[in-house]
Amino acid sequence: MDFYLFILIVLFATAIADLIVGVSNDAVNFLNTAIGSKAASRRTIMIIASLGVLAGTTFSSGIMEVARKGIFNPEFYTFHEVMIIFLAVMITDILLLDLYNTFALPTSTTVSIVFELVGGATAIAVINVWADGRPFELIFDYINTSNVLVIISSIGLSIVFAFFFGFVIQFFTRLLFSFDYERLFRKIGALYAGAAMAVTSYFILVKGAKGSTLLSGEAGAWLLENLFSVVAVSFIIWVIIWQIILSFTKINVLKVIVLVGTFSLALAFAANDLVNFVGAPLGALTSYQIGMSAGVDSFTLTMEGLAQPVQANTLILLFAGAVMVATLWLSSKSRSVTQTEINLARQNTGIERFDSIGIARSMVRIGIATGDLLKQVTPEALQQVVRRRMNPATFDALHENAQDKPAFDLLRAAVNLMVASALISFGTSLKLPLSTTFVTFMVAMSTSLADRAWGRESAVYRVTGVLTVIGGWFFTAFLAFTACFTIATLIYFGELPVIIALLILGFYFYFKTGVLHRNREEKRQAEEKAFYEALDADPEAVVNDELSTFSSKSKDFVDKAVAALQKNKRKRLKKLLKQIEEFQDDGQRIVADMIILPDSEQEKPEMMHIANEAGSLRVISTCLRAMVQEFYDYINNNHQVPDADDNQLIEQLMEEFSKIITSQIEVINNDRQNNGSDDPEASLQSFRKSVYKFSKAQLKRVKSNSSEIRRGLLLTHMAAYLLTIAEETVELSKIETL
Repeated sequence: MDFYLFILIVLFATAIADLIVGVSNDAVNFLNTAIGSKAASRRTIMIIASLGVLAGTTFSSGIMEVARKGIFNPEFYTFHEVMIIFLAVMITDILLLDLYNTFALPTSTTVSIVFELVGGATAIAVINVWADGRPFELIFDYINTSNVLVIISSIGLSIVFAFFFGFVIQFFTRLLFSFDYERLFRKIGALYAGAAMAVTSYFILVKGAKGSTLLSGEAGAWLLENLFSVVAVSFIIWVIIWQIILSFTKINVLKVIVLVGTFSLALAFAANDLVNFVGAPLGALTSYQIGMSAGVDSFTLTMEGLAQPVQANTLILLFAGAVMVATLWLSSKSRSVTQTEINLARQNTGIERFDSIGIARSMVRIGIATGDLLKQVTPEALQQVVRRRMNPATFDALHENAQDKPAFDLLRAAVNLMVASALISFGTSLKLPLSTTFVTFMVAMSTSLADRAWGRESAVYRVTGVLTVIGGWFFTAFLAFTACFTIATLIYFGELPVIIALLILGFYFYFKTGVLHRNREEKRQAEEKAFYEALDADPEAVVNDELSTFSSKSKDFVDKAVAALQKNKRKRLKKLLKQIEEFQDDGQRIVADMIILPDSEQEKPEMMHIANEAGSLRVISTCLRAMVQEFYDYINNNHQVPDADDNQLIEQLMEEFSKIITSQIEVINNDRQNNGSDDPEASLQSFRKSVYKFSKAQLKRVKSNSSEIRRGLLLTHMAAYLLTIAEETVELSKIETL
């Protein structure tokens, strides 16, 4: 088989895989708003999104030129080199996007394709310049640097503009309608709904007139010439229609707007991002056609022909759309990525996926300080109006059923879609491969901030999540460039054997990540199902089981930490510190589970139980972390480990500690009815005496110079930590069942 025909076949085969991994990641852009607000059933949302994707695929032709001439100057590359670049891009894109999907992180397929093209084109340029002995600054002649800079700057600015406009529009929208918006919306909502639909109409018309393979040139030109008149007329018509609907029906207008907006964003995704998945194969097809018709050596034929305008085949685009739609329905990874964004934008608090980092804490402190400053210069009367109109507690009051509660309401969902559609349509009208991920994600985050979803309890974790996703975007650019540069170089020198090896490696990687993600999701779903089934059957037993597991883990951590101290295992202590961070989250999750239990019928208030147990769980995890941190610092500073005499005392103390904890775990497992073999108070009293003797012995050894001061203090602190953990574990076993 002809070498280039083989590459072309591989490119179109990988295009299908790239469509699958790309849609799995980008589905978050148009699904998260409708799913998060529960505007309709998931099935209905998926049908509407699927129709939008199919419509959008016919609007992609114009922007397909970005992959062929928007990033590199084709006249500097031969047919052979261009085919290598396109193949390297596709292999890299599949591996990169699948990696992000596996870890449920949204990234930008636009950024990935742009930097992959830059990386592959740069690799070939470096090889050519180096082989000819020319100055390396000539590499910049190969790359369309001006266009690349415009694309990168537009993508970067989209982050700022999306966040700014999303925050401002959501703030004033919420201030006008409040969380209890339905009564006022029925009076003046037609204007708002008309504006939203006019923006959506503008968006769809821009897409159709600029790039559709189905729209005639004359019709497209007429629309562009009269665009604003058409939008103005559509605004008036929509206002009249919505006012009639609001006045004479009970149709939820916001649900309709959200679903229409979902359709438009799905259309935007397909029209704007389809180039990211099939642009390279279509560019390779054009190259192959030029190469076969020219009849010139592939190593000398330059590709000026790629600079000519081209109209993509509608059937190919529709086939790509069909693959995208199938992926929407079948991909479990798309659900994972969508859930990540919804959790970051949700109105209510709870267990957060991301932990806090230093820069997030600093940003939150700056935000709080800025808010305090604004309060000082804002009249008190205005502050009261804002607090009353934007009280997040109203959201919880309006959605008392936790199971049916949406992540955010329909008003915010409508703003998300309206702002995102407006920004994306503007970028697309300029033929910029705007990142729909950047726009939709930043709009969703800014509107949640404006809605005061980022309270003092959750702000630092939400900011950490946002920074993690944004950091992942920059890492995408670096990884895309580096990986494609490397792969293009390997293919250039290794040709067919390297191509086959890369395809085998890529398939293996794709298979392994699929297994990893599937196993993780099945485990999560099985645990969630088992939990809720047990919760329905016996809620008290669920909490008891969790408390028993928590106590067992705490004992296990203590045993491992003490053993690591005795054996001078610094790395083991460092690993334990990371594990304890997850262990602390277990305590928060248990408290959250207790909160959703049915109300207690006992006289003692249920919240008193929760407060007592939450306090004990917090103290245990805090003491455990402090003890391990102290152990790690001691070993990290190369201090003397406990000697034989110390170890003998430690073993005696640990034996008594283990006996108490094991006994109390037994009590918890028996529904916290104290039918264990030992009296907990008597055991505690005995352990207190042992701790006192242990500490006294350490101080005595320090004074007699038979033990170092630091070591004596460390072991004294350890004994105190063990006593506190034992006391709080006994408290957990003593609290009556809920």
